[in-house]
Amino acid sequence: MAKVILWWVAAGICILIVWGFVAYLKDMNQAYERVRGQSSVLASPYGNIEYKTGGSSSGTPVLVIHGGGGGYDQGELISNVVLDNQFFWIAPSRFGYLGSELPANATWDDQADAYAFLLDHLKIEMVAVVAMSQGGPSALLFAVNHPERVSSLICLSCGVAASASEVQADANRKGTILKTIFQYDVLYWTASKLFKKQLLGIIGATDNVIAGLTPVQQENADHFIEYMNPAAPRSAGAVFDNEAQMPGSRIAAITAPTLIIHAKDDLLQLYHNAEFAFSTIPGSELMSYESGGHILMIVEQFAVKQAVTE
Repeated sequence: MAKVILWWVAAGICILIVWGFVAYLKDMNQAYERVRGQSSVLASPYGNIEYKTGGSSSGTPVLVIHGGGGGYDQGELISNVVLDNQFFWIAPSRFGYLGSELPANATWDDQADAYAFLLDHLKIEMVAVVAMSQGGPSALLFAVNHPERVSSLICLSCGVAASASEVQADANRKGTILKTIFQYDVLYWTASKLFKKQLLGIIGATDNVIAGLTPVQQENADHFIEYMNPAAPRSAGAVFDNEAQMPGSRIAAITAPTLIIHAKDDLLQLYHNAEFAFSTIPGSELMSYESGGHILMIVEQFAVKQAVTE
């Protein structure tokens, strides 16, 4: 009898493994198809720059800069969440993400210059800039190095300057975990399917934020997690994000009107970043929330979208 039970257990495990492998192959095929052929690629002194545009061609141009684990596809998701159809958005993949190359010895300044090169190609002189999370450093330095091209700057839960606190050390550990997961498609896919709540926690959402998500908010959060598949083509960018130096006090040179939007319970890009940016960028405005974590723009979508539009 015991042998029969063990046989059935072994058979069940084999079936689960086969089912999981088939599901993985199917999802990966769909993920690679989703990011293939949907963007444009521009040759530049910084390597290939991948980008996608959308919205109203006659609208105000907005440069949308994605966060860690993203790409032009995450930029498009951000546009759908915080912009309406009156804007013309440009969503590049940052260095090392999807079809954008990572130049040797790249810096955030190089990335900022690559944005300028892209805008020259598109014949756009000035843009509003919306950046999320680890898209913050290059967006801030774009405003520093190319002030004549930035009409306004909005930082959504952005990284700006590191601190020496114990909480920062925990956030850094989360970044290291994400960097590791992104090395292999199967690791991120498994986490996104079997450990979604834990993955949201690593991304910077507290248990209370996750538990309080409405069905619509949960759907948007699921899209952000799903759209980080496939992960491997984003791995070089994830490594760069975790190793490049933050802009720090250089942001004092920013002259563009700047709005900083951040949650105090963000566990990935700590609220320290918002306080530092607000105290350092002349004339900047701070829109803070007690709760929302690193997915604040999903939790407070209506208010964030209204503020971004204004």
